[in-house]
Amino acid sequence: MSKDSPALLTVRDAAERLGVTPRTLKYYEERGLVAPTRSEGRYRLYDEEDLKRFARILRLRSLGFSLHAITEMLKRPLEPVEGGHRFSTESLQQIRDAIARQVEALDARIETMRRELKEAQKLRAELSPDLDYLERRLAGENADQLLEQRRNAQTGASTAPRPAATPASAKPGGTARRAARTRNA
Repeated sequence: MSKDSPALLTVRDAAERLGVTPRTLKYYEERGLVAPTRSEGRYRLYDEEDLKRFARILRLRSLGFSLHAITEMLKRPLEPVEGGHRFSTESLQQIRDAIARQVEALDARIETMRRELKEAQKLRAELSPDLDYLERRLAGENADQLLEQRRNAQTGASTAPRPAATPASAKPGGTARRAARTRNA
């Protein structure tokens, strides 16, 4: 490396210098926030500009900005002002507009999900009586009585009382189960 070329840091060295993990740097790269150069062996190499960009990302994250908002901010250049660099009013407006569009899109997704949830709840309410019927049939209840109860429930008539559960002793193996529960109690 010649004296004129800038120093390049490996992911480990860059992470150590910034006080983060190498995985953090790789994550920001995966999100498209930074694009380091690569060595011939395909290792990530970071220069001073990359480190400044990472430092800016980390400052914005520490202030609570989302990665979407940071992405919008990084699209706009900082402008020199007395004492440092800041966004111009125009840049701030563009960032605000971009974030507002993202929020609107999320609001639309939320509304769609609410509709889908309502439809799923309606379908669940429609399926629940069917599941109840099948479970009661499998438990040995009389099919004719159950069907009559379903017809009455669908026509709005008062439902017939649910037949009492068959005593455990009348079910196959019921006495053995009851005796086992008594011993285990």
